[in-house]
Amino acid sequence: MPILKVIVLAIVQGLAELLPVSSSAHVVVAEKLMGLDPSSPQMTMLLVMLHTGTMFAVIAYFWKQWKRTYFSSGDAFKRFLIRIVWATLLTGIIGVIVKTAIEKTMFHGAPKAEIEELFGRLDLIAPALLAAGVLIIIAGLRERKGPPPQQVYGNSVTMGQAGWMGAVQGLCLPFRGFSRSGATISTGMLADASKDRAERFSFALAVVLTPPVVLREAMRLLKASHEAAATGAAIDLQSSVATSLIGMVLAFFAGLVALRWLSAWLEEGRWYLFGIYCLLASAVVFYLHHLGY
Repeated sequence: MPILKVIVLAIVQGLAELLPVSSSAHVVVAEKLMGLDPSSPQMTMLLVMLHTGTMFAVIAYFWKQWKRTYFSSGDAFKRFLIRIVWATLLTGIIGVIVKTAIEKTMFHGAPKAEIEELFGRLDLIAPALLAAGVLIIIAGLRERKGPPPQQVYGNSVTMGQAGWMGAVQGLCLPFRGFSRSGATISTGMLADASKDRAERFSFALAVVLTPPVVLREAMRLLKASHEAAATGAAIDLQSSVATSLIGMVLAFFAGLVALRWLSAWLEEGRWYLFGIYCLLASAVVFYLHHLGY
């Protein structure tokens, strides 16, 4: 892949990943406009490595806050660990159930059923953006009516809030366009978590989730490479990995910029504006699908 396209995708991913507007939807649209196949193993691997770059941006940006909140004492860390395991467990269970159900219904009778084959479908991305936008707007408008009731258990979210955020994250996994950060932060806010607690916990969940997703896509790329080699059309793994690493570094720096913007908007009570953006983006994606992309 030309390095210029990698740079464009890395910037798009880095800026959009940490804003609640669905980076995956933006990257898929960018890939479509540049004539790339979003569902190919090379492209899904690149996308995952871009996510890895933004994961490191999250760690760099939130580390001081996490140290004060989650690692200030043994008791604080224990509370955080219990909540992160509980939320991640729900994410895994619900994500696998939804993924399996989609593959069994939309690929009924097909010899190869992988949900990644649907990642380039703009007709599926557009309604997912719409759903995320509605959820963000509801949470934003509710926030503007007044602060949530105080449910304080140390400096972390409650078990109930963590559970709801983890469950909704599981629903986000199979759908490009259903913003993970937008949905989980909004869910936390609707469950009466303060914005800063919901934001911190949402991105902590992302850090936990990213490594297994990277491993899954690496295995998928290796499998595709073996299958391609058997047919005489080998995939250049070295080039794919090098390209992905370059994209990861670029996404890291773009992600830091996006995080500063997101935190500022959260502090200023403009959360609902991200929802309006998602609604507009949904309309654009519907139109691009109508044009044949």
